[in-house]
Amino acid sequence: MLTLLGARSAAASAARGGHFRINWLLLAAAALALSGCLPATTSVAGADPADPAAKAARVGYRSTVAPYTSLRPATPAPWRERNDAVAPQPKQDR
Repeated sequence: MLTLLGARSAAASAARGGHFRINWLLLAAAALALSGCLPATTSVAGADPADPAAKAARVGYRSTVAPYTSLRPATPAPWRERNDAVAPQPKQDR
């Protein structure tokens, strides 16, 4: 994209009969790319992580197995009574 923009700028400059001009957009892009190579001069972190007296946020405890209920096999219940309890009731004729 920047190459196309540079080519259009050069073509427009040549069409106007002007001399080679610095493409400010390409210069700004190069300056931005090179600014990543500079060392950081500002400190982002507040406290030194190696300082044992540094204040830190409190840590809360949440159990990862709190909603767990045991699903171990139980003694079998009488299946016929359990089946009859959930079966639809037969319709009674009037």
